[in-house]
Amino acid sequence: MSYERQAIFWVIGFALTMVLLNLLSGILLPFVAGMAVAYFLDPVADWLEERQLSRTIATTIILLTFFLLMALLMTLLFPLLQRQVVDLFHMIPGIIETIRAETLPWIEQTIADLPPETMEDIRNAAKEFAGNAVNWFTGLVGNLWKSGMAFFNLLSLIVITPVVAFYLLRDWDLITAKINNWLPRRPAPIIRAQFIEIDRTLAAFVRGQSIVCLVLALLYGIGLTIVGLKSGLLVGLGTGLISFIPYVGAATGLIVGVGIALFQFNEWLPIIIVACIFLTGQTLESYFLTPRLVGDRVGLHPVWIIFALLAGGALFGFTGVLLAVPVAAVIGVLIRFAIDRYLESVLFHGGPDE
Repeated sequence: MSYERQAIFWVIGFALTMVLLNLLSGILLPFVAGMAVAYFLDPVADWLEERQLSRTIATTIILLTFFLLMALLMTLLFPLLQRQVVDLFHMIPGIIETIRAETLPWIEQTIADLPPETMEDIRNAAKEFAGNAVNWFTGLVGNLWKSGMAFFNLLSLIVITPVVAFYLLRDWDLITAKINNWLPRRPAPIIRAQFIEIDRTLAAFVRGQSIVCLVLALLYGIGLTIVGLKSGLLVGLGTGLISFIPYVGAATGLIVGVGIALFQFNEWLPIIIVACIFLTGQTLESYFLTPRLVGDRVGLHPVWIIFALLAGGALFGFTGVLLAVPVAAVIGVLIRFAIDRYLESVLFHGGPDE
């Protein structure tokens, strides 16, 4: 088969795979979650297997321990976080009323100073906005009508994910060996080298970024709780968990935390302390945690990660968000490989003079 036909074959295969993923995106979540669990627990299974445990027994012990720890953590945190969520929702009407009382006089004065033609433009824009709001509400009702599917997806995530994780973790080495046998013979060493680089990149990023998120969640949660911020633990843990999105997590936490502090406290000192907690966390992440735990060797630029998360979410929803970082790692490795080959090729150096 010529190189042109091989290229056409792989392009068509990639396109069909993307179409299939798009069509099945609604049911992929438990399978993606189970695959992620199996991938990251495979080194533990290999370690137990080296100590003369069968793969099935090692898989059973690992998954039981993993899901029991997750259930225990949720059992301990859920009552506390539930109370903080209720408190936060009770605060929202007061926050809205405070904003209205503070901004309404300014808005009225601004409207009074506007010329008549500008007011006419504002009225037209308001009519257009009202039409868009009606369309949005209609779509919301349609989504609520499908809420039964959301419950089904949650149920499938709880039930199917452990099953998928068990079988993938038990058969992980067999699956990788089978895929290795399917590789085309001539470029097989190059493909294996790229898979090893992808595995190294992905494992280093997720391992390091998970530790960073955990440290930041503890820092924000404990700090905001000590200050006395209402729903501080909820805001802190949430900010830490979304800190895998560079800068977005800290910015979101800063806005929410300072907003609650402005409504709760009558003095400036605790408000400033809340802001300093988030600025300290961002500084610690940028200059200490990420360089030491993730490092530049991973090769995933923050802008590339943000783009991948947004693109994955837009294309495949929450499943796309879960797949975004692995796909970004794969694409990053392949791009670096392609650039290295280009720099060694005639296209870069130029052919002999004719």
